Amino acid sequence: MTKISVVMPCLNEAGSVGRCVSTAREALEKLQLDGEIIVVDNGSTDGSAEIARKHGAKVVHEPRQGYGNAYLRGFQEAKGEIIVMGDADGTYSFELIPEFIKPILNGEADFVIGSRLRGNILSGAMPWLHRYIGNPLLTKILNLLFGSSISDAHCGMRALKKDALEKMGLKTSGMEFASEMVIKAVKSGLRIKEVPIAYYHRESGKPKLHSTIDGWRHVRFIA
Repeated sequence: MTKISVVMPCLNEAGSVGRCVSTAREALEKLQLDGEIIVVDNGSTDGSAEIARKHGAKVVHEPRQGYGNAYLRGFQEAKGEIIVMGDADGTYSFELIPEFIKPILNGEADFVIGSRLRGNILSGAMPWLHRYIGNPLLTKILNLLFGSSISDAHCGMRALKKDALEKMGLKTSGMEFASEMVIKAVKSGLRIKEVPIAYYHRESGKPKLHSTIDGWRHVRFIA
């Protein structure tokens, strides 16, 4: 039986991480698939780790701050043949796990990425600057430079095969990790599929994305 690892980075998201873990677990149970949920605590001080553990997650701690660092730590721990990625702040619905892993299980894709821009962004869930300028512009640059054809390069809900992950050799520590993953997926010849999804309001924690700093990190990495 195929095993699934769900990896969630977490930094002070006590108000949402428990529900995210429970929703992910229920989605796996409905599919009758063997699975594990790994929450990577990136320095929380609000009890997030304890809440995640009580809801059935395996909690690991990554002291080095950064989106990429958290995921790289989670990937090291993951035992699944398929890895599902998603934030623990409530902006993504883990009920959609079946939509992300079915193309992989059916042999149609190696890497599945959500598209908020082709799906439904709830009013006010994404800042205007990110929705209409930052994300579309960075996605267009990435597509032009690397020959990809995706619509939302920075959607945080994704799934990929463990052996595909090993081919990619991911290294970046911060938010540019999202771009690195797409670029290396294209360079590695992975079959990529997009899934339109809804994007919700953050339920807890402060935004981790800093528009100017992280935007520049993406541009610098892409270039």
